[in-house]
Amino acid sequence: MRTADFNFDLPPGLIAQKPAAARDQSRICVLDRQTGKIAHRQFPDLLEYLNAGDVLVLNDSRVIPARLRAVNPKTGGHFELLLFEEVAPNQWWAMMKPGKRARIGTRIQLLDLQKQPTAIEAEVEAVNEEGHRRIRFEMSGNILDQLDRLGEVPVPPYIERAEPQAEDRERYQTVYAHDAGSVAAPTAGLHFTNELLEKIRGRGVKVCFVTLHVGLGTFAPVKADRLEEHRMHEERFNIAAETAETINNANRVIAVGTTSLRVLESVAQANDGNVVAGAGRTRIFIYPPFDFKVVDALVTNFHLPCSTLLMLVSAFAAPNEMRGREMILKTYQEAIRERYRFFSYGDAMFIK
Repeated sequence: MRTADFNFDLPPGLIAQKPAAARDQSRICVLDRQTGKIAHRQFPDLLEYLNAGDVLVLNDSRVIPARLRAVNPKTGGHFELLLFEEVAPNQWWAMMKPGKRARIGTRIQLLDLQKQPTAIEAEVEAVNEEGHRRIRFEMSGNILDQLDRLGEVPVPPYIERAEPQAEDRERYQTVYAHDAGSVAAPTAGLHFTNELLEKIRGRGVKVCFVTLHVGLGTFAPVKADRLEEHRMHEERFNIAAETAETINNANRVIAVGTTSLRVLESVAQANDGNVVAGAGRTRIFIYPPFDFKVVDALVTNFHLPCSTLLMLVSAFAAPNEMRGREMILKTYQEAIRERYRFFSYGDAMFIK
């Protein structure tokens, strides 16, 4: 299939710039993939679609304040860094702007949130084919421990911010976030409150967690013309033994977010359809047609045109078939007519 087949026109005014007033006050568009019927509901109505014996699987990765500001102490030139993969303590791969001034050997000095110089310096050690920089931080301790005071929440560029907003530190994070390591939020989980999760448990639904640290594999654009030519970046995941057992004994498995789904299907594809415990890395790229082994239903957000996430939900709408793309794009057009809010801080979908 061609990347351009997954394009659609979205009015800019439907790109959500702020979260809903309360996490669970978003809307949810319910797509029945057997009939193609669409229902428009409020997010708490998800309860009505869950049954005793179901298992709800969420990604508990915590977003780190991965966007840093720096200056070249020799020239005074300013840089913006987005850390996205830890190689070793104090050594990271990063997207760095402006890249043309960040040659190998360039030394930089980090700035704090007030844009004042700190004592932390770093050096560009390598540049890969994609233009990403490997950065080595020169400091005692670990840069991870300093990100809360130095880093900004890496909200996506379509969420326009003249200055960092304190609200993002709370709302661009799920209420159950635990293990730090993501540079983008698993946004389908942003709609859940602790109260809603308790109501879900009260219906006899088991709630469990996997961890996938969201990196470039999730949000990097597809630059290839044809899908089979796109190569995903690796992302780290972990599944606990108790979680694996719960999922394997489920009535239905409902994944919250494409990241949770990618973890489960990555493991199941390699283990005859079973979910096994352990840590690993995945670069699974799901697009039509795809044979899903584990996940029976999916809570997700509305995704960018031509993105790997839109391709994934298109595959999920019609497993093992090619018609899912048309079904999803038709649903998106109705969502646009109904003025749903799109992308990270936007409304949700439930594909059942």
